[in-house]
Amino acid sequence: MKRVVFIASTGGHLNELLQFKSLFELFNTTLITENGEATKYLKKTYPGHVHYLFFGSRQHLFSYIFKFIANALLSLIYVLSFRPQYVVSTGTHTAVVFCYLAKLLGAKVIYIETYANVEKTNISGKLIHPIADLYLVQWESLLKVYPKAKYVGKVY
Repeated sequence: MKRVVFIASTGGHLNELLQFKSLFELFNTTLITENGEATKYLKKTYPGHVHYLFFGSRQHLFSYIFKFIANALLSLIYVLSFRPQYVVSTGTHTAVVFCYLAKLLGAKVIYIETYANVEKTNISGKLIHPIADLYLVQWESLLKVYPKAKYVGKVY
């Protein structure tokens, strides 16, 4: 059974990623997101398959720096523990380091650009685009800014 990690930050990114929950049972799946009140239910919904990173916001830059470093270390531990063959992500900052580490260990990276981005790039997308084995966009207009992308339409 293929080992697949689905990773996204909380909010809309996670909601988009959960549109693929029907795939969870087809693989040896791990779901990684940020820890918070809004994500606690996931442990009950997918027992044994959910792991958390620290929630951080760039609006609180000082604490974000420490949380980013902690999340990078946690990502390394998770990548070494789960040894994913595939990583599926809708972003954002939570996923970038994880995708790079997994890629270094031979995983295929599948990135789904968020529905919220219609015409412009974002930092996570720009960072992951070069290493993505499959980069999917939900708006045709993004094909201009992400040359390797494939248009798939809306995931909702």
